[in-house]
Amino acid sequence: MDEIMNKLGGYWLGQRANKEISSAGDDIDSLSTSVGEGAKWLVNKLKGKMQKPLQELLREHDLPEGLFPREATNYDFAPETRRLTVHIPAPCEVGYRDGSVLRFDSTVSATLDKGRLAEVEGLKTKVLVWARVTAVKADAAKVHFTAGIKKSRSRDAYEVVRGGIIVEEF
Repeated sequence: MDEIMNKLGGYWLGQRANKEISSAGDDIDSLSTSVGEGAKWLVNKLKGKMQKPLQELLREHDLPEGLFPREATNYDFAPETRRLTVHIPAPCEVGYRDGSVLRFDSTVSATLDKGRLAEVEGLKTKVLVWARVTAVKADAAKVHFTAGIKKSRSRDAYEVVRGGIIVEEF
């Protein structure tokens, strides 16, 4: 009789624990919808979803891994909409090996496709004056920036991750 009661008690306790764990997962899901974009990565970590490094995500999409500054380690990517949002601690400028300079806002967002960032927001390049970048396309040898005019640069210059210099304004 004791053995039956122990099994029954163990079963009941296991069911109760599963229900509590499921409830905690629902609480985390509701928390993720109520927090801002910048905190979603923390909620995903709590839920056990580890995101790959930004450089790896870029490499998988045939983009140079040094396209964003070293300080850009946190990002959100929605595979269903292909929307990428990269978070940078402060607006900054990055100089590349070919002498080009990109200016990043604290949040850069774009639609991510194979070898391409479209509908870019939060990125500028210097073409006589600072111009907003609207698209970035990479092929085997070049990275093409569209900022009112199309500007191509050597892909080699963007293969190494570089640090950003903090700027007063984007």
